[in-house]
Amino acid sequence: MLLQQVHLTLPAWAHDAVDTAATYASDEEKVALAIELSRRNVEACSGGPFGAAVFGPDHRIIAIGVNRVLPHTCSLAHAENMAYMLAQQRLQTPRLNERIAPVTLATSSQPCCQCYGATVWAGIDRLLIGARAEDVMELTEFDEGPLPADWIGELNKRGIEVVRDLRREDARAVLRAYGEMGGDRY
Repeated sequence: MLLQQVHLTLPAWAHDAVDTAATYASDEEKVALAIELSRRNVEACSGGPFGAAVFGPDHRIIAIGVNRVLPHTCSLAHAENMAYMLAQQRLQTPRLNERIAPVTLATSSQPCCQCYGATVWAGIDRLLIGARAEDVMELTEFDEGPLPADWIGELNKRGIEVVRDLRREDARAVLRAYGEMGGDRY
């Protein structure tokens, strides 16, 4: 019999991880939250060292995501994708910025090739990044996959502003801790 349903969830701790009434006014605050989510995910052994959060124009959280690839046996369950899917469900639209704008994604690490593609189609106006792909590959066993040579320019052409290296050392610390623990265990 073929399976006919996919069920992806955030870990139980995620329900109490954020204050949905809080305002995250600065880019630094938004990325700090994504990094904190990644740290908690590693500490709880509930997934890989990646966190993400989608914010609306009021600087409040629409949805969060953490890496759930191994717990769900699903290569699509990256932090960015989890955040996108939950935001899309909440706003009832596949293109988030068709409902509200601007929409910002803050992520603990640069999106891999899969999440890069999802970012193009999810309706994101701003992409805030902590660690770079080279940090991920240096400190963990992850392969971030190929991106266009001018991946930032390609996003900019589609109206997506990219801001990198926000709290980069904090994001690298989470990646380093995960890598030192052996990585790819959860």
